[in-house]
Amino acid sequence: MQLAHVAAFVHKWLALLVGVQIVFWVASGLFFTLFPIQQIRSENLIRPNQAQTIDPASLPSLAALRGDNNALPTKLTIERRTNGQVVVAEFADAPPALYDATTLQRLSPLSATQAISAARAHVTLTSEPTGATLVTDESAEYRGALPAWRVQFPDGGLAVYVAQNTGAVTARRSDLWRIYDTLWALHIMDWKNHEDFNHPLIIIVSLLALFSIIAGIVLIPYRIRFARRRGIRAG
Repeated sequence: MQLAHVAAFVHKWLALLVGVQIVFWVASGLFFTLFPIQQIRSENLIRPNQAQTIDPASLPSLAALRGDNNALPTKLTIERRTNGQVVVAEFADAPPALYDATTLQRLSPLSATQAISAARAHVTLTSEPTGATLVTDESAEYRGALPAWRVQFPDGGLAVYVAQNTGAVTARRSDLWRIYDTLWALHIMDWKNHEDFNHPLIIIVSLLALFSIIAGIVLIPYRIRFARRRGIRAG
């Protein structure tokens, strides 16, 4: 019975110590299984892309494209968007910039109106955005390219982030995503950055939970035997 006493002691006190975190693990894990990650990321709201060709004949010589202080680009990407053909230029020592592919006129930094137009073209929602806010600092909700416009829709708390320098949609955040992110932070026990799941705290708590579970398994045959003896005495 010495083993039973030790197992009961370990199981009881470790369960009291890490029981709340075990509840968080189970509850958050259940939530993760109920909602597909595509829905969490609002991928179901993305407007399907229509294949559109780029007409090279309409493009001027890209050799003339320059950035601030006459900087030469290190990479050029030609894209077709709702407002026509554009060029995304990247530079070694400066932020990327957006240009009209036909005239090489610089389009960035985008205004709030341009960001709202890009966000509306990105999603299938028919409701009008309620506003746009310029984001310049990282947060738990957004860690993409900065600065960026946060275009808010009334549907499900959806916010679409549009990079001010390139006009690219860099993130979608809904109320469902925010619940997911909160539960994820509780799940991995990283309440600040919501990213690190290899830190010492979660490793220690996981080991304690494992020891508590093992101690509970060890107790099973003793509990069954004890229950049988009580049944025999009662009979």
